[in-house]
Amino acid sequence: MRNFTCVQDLGNLQEALAEAFEIKKDRFKYVELGRNKTLMMIFFNSSLRTRLSTQKAATNLGMNVIVLDINQGAWKLETERGVIMDGDKPEHILEAIPVMGAYCDIIGVRSFANFEDRDYDYQETVINQFIKYSGRPVFSMEAATRHPLQSFADLITIEEYKKKDRPKVVMTWAPHPRALPQAVPNSFAEWMNATDYEFVITHPEGYELDPSFVGNAKVEYDQMKAFEGADFIYAKNWAVYSGDNYGRILSKDRDWTVSDRQMAVTNNAYFMHCLPVRRNMIVTDEVIESPQSIVIPEAANREISATVVIKRLLEGLEK
Repeated sequence: MRNFTCVQDLGNLQEALAEAFEIKKDRFKYVELGRNKTLMMIFFNSSLRTRLSTQKAATNLGMNVIVLDINQGAWKLETERGVIMDGDKPEHILEAIPVMGAYCDIIGVRSFANFEDRDYDYQETVINQFIKYSGRPVFSMEAATRHPLQSFADLITIEEYKKKDRPKVVMTWAPHPRALPQAVPNSFAEWMNATDYEFVITHPEGYELDPSFVGNAKVEYDQMKAFEGADFIYAKNWAVYSGDNYGRILSKDRDWTVSDRQMAVTNNAYFMHCLPVRRNMIVTDEVIESPQSIVIPEAANREISATVVIKRLLEGLEK
């Protein structure tokens, strides 16, 4: 594997899952693979789980790790061509990227959508520049349109907890005080569509996702109807994708907050969220603290998904 930005890069999902469960039994089985190799983790945005889990994964594989926070201790980087650099960004990303590549063997990049230009965001301009100019394998630690390490961990978690071969998985929009990117819901939908699960997306009208990510999922605007018989509930907020409203908030309807009322019509469903979560906006205290909440095991599996991905990138270096 040369780069990792989406589910297709991973190849056969059953093989990837088998590898994940193998690693979960022995996290240091491949510790010699990364000896004398360096991972550089580049953050344009804040992180807790991604930062910690990815660094731990690299350590599991015997790697050295460099962490760089752009705009916090590093020069601010200009990312667009053709601009007159007379502002507060003294270095262009096109010089910075090959320099970063000179100091490491693999690069992880975290760069969110900015909601200023949908085309710019959905072309994945930042991470694609790293892929093009770094000369190194690159993986996404969340980009403008996808969060594949999270989605891989989500899949591992569902496989661990499912009670039947084809569970019903429902991804529900929930209210939030700020406009959030579509990366997590896009990515989750993309990965669920790559399985044979029954997959339903529910959200208020106006919050439709990019059809290329929705794929064959059933879209249901009635949240209670969507929840009926569900085995897993995945809650997440996202801002508007469509047209002139891109990046905007149309609703903060608290009726969409996941509570005991909605969970009562499920098949004793497990509750999932990528974290951090705004309690009593996305989900009530009662639901997230219930025995059916698996948000902590889900977060713990971020170490496993990252270990599999970095292992495969290291193996690609040897080819």
